[in-house]
Amino acid sequence: MTKTNLARTLREPAELVAADLATATALPALERVAARYAVAITPPLVELIDSSDPDDPIARQFVPSAAELEMHPGENADPIGDHPHSPVPGIVHRYPDRVLFKLVHVCAVYCRFCFRREMVGPGKENALSDGAYRAAIDYIRSHREIWEVILTGGDPLMLSPRRMSEIMADLAAIDHVKIIRLHTRVPVADPARISDEMVAALKVDGATTWVAVHANHARELTDTARAACARLVDAGIPMVSQSVLLRGVNDNVAALSDLMRAFVECRIKPYYLHHGDLAPGTAHLRTTLAHGQELMRELRGRVSGLCQPDYVIDIPGGAGKSPVGPNYVLAEQNTAGIARDAATETRYRIIDYCGDVHLYPPEA
Repeated sequence: MTKTNLARTLREPAELVAADLATATALPALERVAARYAVAITPPLVELIDSSDPDDPIARQFVPSAAELEMHPGENADPIGDHPHSPVPGIVHRYPDRVLFKLVHVCAVYCRFCFRREMVGPGKENALSDGAYRAAIDYIRSHREIWEVILTGGDPLMLSPRRMSEIMADLAAIDHVKIIRLHTRVPVADPARISDEMVAALKVDGATTWVAVHANHARELTDTARAACARLVDAGIPMVSQSVLLRGVNDNVAALSDLMRAFVECRIKPYYLHHGDLAPGTAHLRTTLAHGQELMRELRGRVSGLCQPDYVIDIPGGAGKSPVGPNYVLAEQNTAGIARDAATETRYRIIDYCGDVHLYPPEA
């Protein structure tokens, strides 16, 4: 198998070796990783990987690593606390006016830093049952404070246009639901799925559709990915971005500048730059908050205001997102210089949107 004739998603470590994305000596460790966490790399992303570069930023996001077998203090199978805020299966109701609606637990591609990595992929429940889906819709209908429904998972755009059309119609029929937002990797990972039929399915009377696309490096926004995004925007569907600050991928101001400019060129407003969550086996990809803050200071003076995302952290345990600029974070101890390695992380007091104070990283 070579990259030039690849026509299907790579899912097995042996396929990664055959495609020159991993070495044969690494195969035993990668098989142990794949036994616990899902692996999938779509042909468009495989084509982007420079297999001659051991530090390729695309490979670092999607090719499994033996480092994922290493667990670190504070890491948690539910790092942002979905479960405590799930009143019925499929629903996370953390903030008063919006809910997450987790329709499916499969993705086109599996990111090695995924905060739901213990919940998605083969061997997990693929989608809500009909009964669970109806119970989730009933929950949304019965809570009139819910103004926005965020479709997530997994990736909701793994569903067919027919099914997406049904879901969108069910939500738009609830009079207090005014915004339906989809969180997706599909325009980047499998842009062909953004067909005319899918775009039509996402447009409904009675609610406004937004799409948040996830990309972490400017190279992911290929011509085909840009065309997929353009089909959405040209249809009147506004788009925002989500990215994760990742060590070795975008943790320098040049890479972040290129990424945010690429979003804006695609008519996608930079929205969130997430600090890496404390998901199991992801320490090798996390930076420190101090390094992220320094990058945001550099970005502020380097690129247009259109290119400025909010740098946020999901507070472990389920307290929600907080901006992590200097007005929101107080260091409990000082360190010399800017630490980049998670192993030398400073402990912080973080104020959530309710004014409560939390330690990060949490005490072991």
